[in-house]
Amino acid sequence: MISPSAVHIDPDKCSGCGRCLRVCPDRTLALREGRAVVAGRDCIACGHCAAVCPESAVRVEAADTDLHFSTFAEERDWLPWGRYDLAGLVRLMRSRRSCRNYTPQPVSRAMLEDLVKIGATAPSGTNSQGWTFTILDRRDQVVALGGMVASFYRRLNKKAANPLLRFVARIFMQDALGRYYRRYYSSVDQGLREWDEGGGDRLFHNATAVILVGSRPWASCPAEDALLATQNMLLAAHAMGLGTCLIGFAVEAIKRNGAIKRALDIPAEETVYSVIALGYPAEAYQKVTGRKKILPRFPENLAG
Repeated sequence: MISPSAVHIDPDKCSGCGRCLRVCPDRTLALREGRAVVAGRDCIACGHCAAVCPESAVRVEAADTDLHFSTFAEERDWLPWGRYDLAGLVRLMRSRRSCRNYTPQPVSRAMLEDLVKIGATAPSGTNSQGWTFTILDRRDQVVALGGMVASFYRRLNKKAANPLLRFVARIFMQDALGRYYRRYYSSVDQGLREWDEGGGDRLFHNATAVILVGSRPWASCPAEDALLATQNMLLAAHAMGLGTCLIGFAVEAIKRNGAIKRALDIPAEETVYSVIALGYPAEAYQKVTGRKKILPRFPENLAG
């Protein structure tokens, strides 16, 4: 929670319309003598009050930072409900694909920083905004991270190849090592061989940049917050002309090997929830494709 003292209302500008009271999720505001005032003790600094005020009488210090995008001109007017091109939005969502072929062209730091700012426009639990972003903007840094991830899986594959360890894991670890062996061992082994022989990067697919999205431990919904920010960035990257791919193998390695976080200067208490490979795509597609059959549920027996 942010201190309600961070909310400032100019009594000379306030018209007393009460709109800020209706949108405040914490009921922090009240009307007194025809003017809005801060009356409650809680505030999540969502900025709803400032956004809804027709007189620009409200300012929220914690939500008053301008994002200042560098690579495009932002339109600052609020977009009303139902006023966006839905077909265009869906086209963007369906056109974004996981890219596994990149050109050597580097991505500018300005573009990567703008992507992070776009990620930070996502919603977060109780507006905690506890996400973190770690940017690798050079191919040699991506290769260094790939080497650490490869070392982790080299050790894991050695364990998984041992029948005795798999037997023990089946009894005491719910067969976690056996499942890994059956599903991933062969492909990881092949990828490691290619990596060691200098013949291919099956982890980051020769991407020239990587963004790691994490969250601080005090966030209300850390995993959800980080993944919502990630989705914003994936869509924005496509609009910028960049390809992206989520690298789950890297997330798992970072989770289980603290040395990787230390090498990346990520504090031990932070958790990385997504690793995004980025670069200029060396592939193109002709059309969008379908998805697996969707079977939504409608709980008819639930009554209010």
